[in-house]
Amino acid sequence: VQLQASGGGLVQAGGSLRLSCAASGRTLSDYIMGWFRQAPGKEREFVGTIRWSGGSTYYPDSMKGRFTISRDNAKNTLYLQMVRLKPEDTAVYYCAARKYSPWAYWGQGTQVTVSS
Repeated sequence: VQLQASGGGLVQAGGSLRLSCAASGRTLSDYIMGWFRQAPGKEREFVGTIRWSGGSTYYPDSMKGRFTISRDNAKNTLYLQMVRLKPEDTAVYYCAARKYSPWAYWGQGTQVTVSS
């Protein structure tokens, strides 16, 4: 599976941004897709997942409320909608895919910078 993340950029605090992750190379119906982020000097942080088949999502408590993961089957694209962004959301955001554990496929990351 090849993953290409895009959509990052500079946004003011309180603003919104939608990241995309174009997937290719495999049929994704058996895959779980995820978003992660990593801020400078910090560990990678789990944002959430979506099952490609069925579209069920999971978010850790720390990510509930402002982040929404979705996918477009026809476009083979994963999305991360972020609203009410805060400076602490500044990070490189990565999409990933797995059929089994661990996360086997990763996109290259897209930078999100939230200014105060």
